[in-house]
Amino acid sequence: MSLKAFHIVFVTASTLLAFGFGAWALWQYFGDSRALIDLVMGVVSVLAGVALIVYGKFFLKKLKHISYL
Repeated sequence: MSLKAFHIVFVTASTLLAFGFGAWALWQYFGDSRALIDLVMGVVSVLAGVALIVYGKFFLKKLKHISYL
């Protein structure tokens, strides 16, 4: 597996984890918790997921001439 392919897999997994954790934290906030830390963690995680998508697009554009193998 090339560094490019590994990078894509790792960024995709990180993005899914960030959105999953963000959804869970926001679910906790809007559920019973109402703790400010849940809201902050949820918003920061969703923003991190968006940043990872932007980074992934930048990375793919930058290395479009490199093969996946």
